[in-house]
Amino acid sequence: MSPRPPPSAPVSGAAAGAARRIHLSPPHLAGTEIDHLRAVLDSGWVAPAGPAIAAFECAVGAATRFPHVLATASGTAALHLAYRVLDVAPGDEVWAPGFTFVATVAPAVQMGAVPRFLDVCPRSWTLDPGLLRAELRAAARRGRLPRVVVAVDIYGQASDLDAIAAACARYDVPVLSDSAEGLGATLRGGAAGRGARLAAFSFNGNKIVTAGGGGALASDDPVLVARARHLASHAKDPAAHYQHSATGHAYGMSSVLAAVGLAQVAVLADRVAARRAIFARYAAALADLPGLDPMPEPAWGRATHWLGAILVDPARAGTDRDEIRAALEEAGVESRPVWKPLPDQPVFRDAPVAGGAVARGLFARGLCLPSGTAMTEAEQDRVIAAIRACWRG
Repeated sequence: MSPRPPPSAPVSGAAAGAARRIHLSPPHLAGTEIDHLRAVLDSGWVAPAGPAIAAFECAVGAATRFPHVLATASGTAALHLAYRVLDVAPGDEVWAPGFTFVATVAPAVQMGAVPRFLDVCPRSWTLDPGLLRAELRAAARRGRLPRVVVAVDIYGQASDLDAIAAACARYDVPVLSDSAEGLGATLRGGAAGRGARLAAFSFNGNKIVTAGGGGALASDDPVLVARARHLASHAKDPAAHYQHSATGHAYGMSSVLAAVGLAQVAVLADRVAARRAIFARYAAALADLPGLDPMPEPAWGRATHWLGAILVDPARAGTDRDEIRAALEEAGVESRPVWKPLPDQPVFRDAPVAGGAVARGLFARGLCLPSGTAMTEAEQDRVIAAIRACWRG
């Protein structure tokens, strides 16, 4: 581990007002976006059609190692399309880790599905394969298997899809990977999302690379992606007139967003390297603080650290997550608690749960730190100094 750099002095409230506010994960332009945008505007293709979208889908396919990719209006739209092509119906159970953002299950719930939340593994913060295996055995005995199991990549850490997919294959349950936070991460040398029937990605403004919005749905199965593509354009049947045998959605990505995305995906490797370096600098600079632990990285994966997360144990630290967050805010630094488990959200208070102690513990102690790749070392030092000042004695 490299030596810890000397921290800079904390920024007082007045000084923080003069200094640039450090945001959690702002967009970082590659510099070639304007060239791609100019080409799109010159071509006249600004709708959800045209060569820029096809080029963006190819670029995403190369980055994710999926042969079939559909560009969508958002990551949530990609998830909704995935649930539709996996034939989720009212009353079906959809299983997902409780430690995730609401968009993971919201489309399925809106379709009438029943969510069941499983706990996560402390060494990866992703769906616990051992718990999943036990729950699938019990569900098979009850005669009520889930329609879909959703694995979720968290803060740039890929879930263990090898183990998850193997557990589900025994019962012929498809796996959907919510890889909105996982682009650029690897699992045993493969890309995040690989091993799932479908994987959904996000290019929202706060993601590691962004199109200013948008998402993608990817698969090895061309039939599933073709069905999703049909649904994404209002499910229009082939005809000279407008004819529909099913209802669909306006879920296509515009060429304008695709143009920005093309520039961004081209620098994905650089962005991953930069975020990993920021996280490593935080970890080295804070390593001597009792009760502070960085998010673990299991040996089987290489995380992007899209958001650099830490855990704070109040009993050893003499401070807690909320005090540190307030100190960072005073220093002009945005931070945010890690995901509040979905079973503890009011909207899901009646949802069935398996386990949950790990996710609740992460929420009680976890904090996401700024990880934007345009951060300077001086700005990183502001974050480090504000955190260190919370330790007394």
